[in-house]
Amino acid sequence: MSTAAFPTLMGLGWNVKRSPEWSSRVQTAVSGKETRIALWSYPRWHWDLTFDFLRSDAVNAEFQALAGFFNARQGQFDSFLYTDADDNSVMGQAIGTGDGATLAFPMARSFGGFTEPMLAPATVWAVYLGGVAQSVGSWSVSTWGSTTPGILTFVTAPGAGVAIAADFSFAFPCRFEADTLDFEKFMNQIWSGKSVKFISVK
Repeated sequence: MSTAAFPTLMGLGWNVKRSPEWSSRVQTAVSGKETRIALWSYPRWHWDLTFDFLRSDAVNAEFQALAGFFNARQGQFDSFLYTDADDNSVMGQAIGTGDGATLAFPMARSFGGFTEPMLAPATVWAVYLGGVAQSVGSWSVSTWGSTTPGILTFVTAPGAGVAIAADFSFAFPCRFEADTLDFEKFMNQIWSGKSVKFISVK
């Protein structure tokens, strides 16, 4: 569970693919009637990035940075944190409702009407109980790399029926999809990475 951050590099192209993946079992009877079982409660996300250029001169060393990052992860083996430019923060995100006894609540974010847990919260700007911002010392959030990542824990349990919300940024814990990564040199000290694929991990 590495907390290393995917490098931010100048040559990232506009062509970014992102795909949600689910796991379902579908059994079809002789009559054609189907029985379907959803095995996951939230998706894994796939990213496919294109790096149009990766400079390898001594000043920039972008090719070395990406290749070195991949090798440091040992391909698929180790995880890392990816901050998606279009999906990395929420404001006033509903987290749960207090019952007067529960102290810990999973962090979450809603995206297009679907809510899923966020295992790698980055910066938590505010936590609200019933719309009222709480002091920093009254709560804590576990980050990726801890035993139970992405958990908001209060010192005192929120009262029954009290809405819990938060403003925070987050990253996605990911791993590379393969143990190889292709680079192409097309000019002196300039490379490209046409398909850098990785997938979120749970």
